[in-house]
Amino acid sequence: MRIGKLLTFLLVCMSAFVMSCQQSEYEYDDTPQGNLDALWTLIDQRYCFLSYKEEQLGISWADIRTKYESKLGQKMSRIQLFEVLCQMLSELKDGHVNITTSLDLGRNWSWKEDYPLNLDTDLRQQYLGTDYHIGSGLKYTILPDNIAYVVYESFSSGIGDGNLEDMLQFLRLCNGMILDIRGNGGGEITNAEQLARRFTNEKRLVGYVRHKTGTGHDDFSDPRAEYIEPAKGVRWQKPVVLLVNRSCYSAANTFVRNMKEMPLVTVLGDQTGGGSGMPLSSELPIGWSVRFSASPSFDAKMQHIEFGIEPDKYAALDECLAAQGIDSMIEEARQMLSGNTMKPE
Repeated sequence: MRIGKLLTFLLVCMSAFVMSCQQSEYEYDDTPQGNLDALWTLIDQRYCFLSYKEEQLGISWADIRTKYESKLGQKMSRIQLFEVLCQMLSELKDGHVNITTSLDLGRNWSWKEDYPLNLDTDLRQQYLGTDYHIGSGLKYTILPDNIAYVVYESFSSGIGDGNLEDMLQFLRLCNGMILDIRGNGGGEITNAEQLARRFTNEKRLVGYVRHKTGTGHDDFSDPRAEYIEPAKGVRWQKPVVLLVNRSCYSAANTFVRNMKEMPLVTVLGDQTGGGSGMPLSSELPIGWSVRFSASPSFDAKMQHIEFGIEPDKYAALDECLAAQGIDSMIEEARQMLSGNTMKPE
């Protein structure tokens, strides 16, 4: 683990420990009311986006408590309680906020389900063909017009420096690269950073992170700058079109943030799904695990990226062309690379 990552990890752990100590004075009964009080207080004191969500969504966390208390009953079943608590958390519209039980996984996936997918995986496979290369989580080939086509479906799939060296060596004579991360729901942030390092020749400011320092909604540390440093091995020196959609979330969202700062990269597609908070976990009196966003990330202009990142150029999948075996987004990327009509000024 690099020093910077270790420091971030320690800061988060220290913040969580301090707030846990601050919360230790509270004890909640394993009743419907006790579990709702515990969950509401956890979010009120430790969730990192509460002020931002209240402003952006026009909600009041205090009013939400009253709203869902009215749905409680002393004789309600565990399933009924689970549904009420999940509905309360869904008001935050955050895919990193979940309740995990033996019954189900409470989740809010409106960040992707409420929007067009703009991805046909069978069609994408046609562009890869049958003899494409596989380097751990990376799939890649060379299209007939000498454009590199790289697919990375999940940042949970590990990649190593050896994988990246071999891939970039193989693709080195291509005129440009299409990097397709549509449908990538995130995973390990270290994989996202490792890949981004191959697209810069100098240290670049890509964003900031803050950490919760107290129980107040706006109790945060000063912003800490985050940088991407160039890899020591082979680096890509030609234009790149990064294909994205609403299903790019969490680590994929951060990867897009980082790549937006690379001079040869143009982001094409839809606004990403967001998910910029580093998640932590806690537990309710009933024994259910709760995950929540604890540390907010920002872009290089100190703007929130919790609700996603706009592309440099919007594009959607043409369903009529898809029925004919043509991915309009890939084709637009090919035209951009062939005509060198890259990132707008």
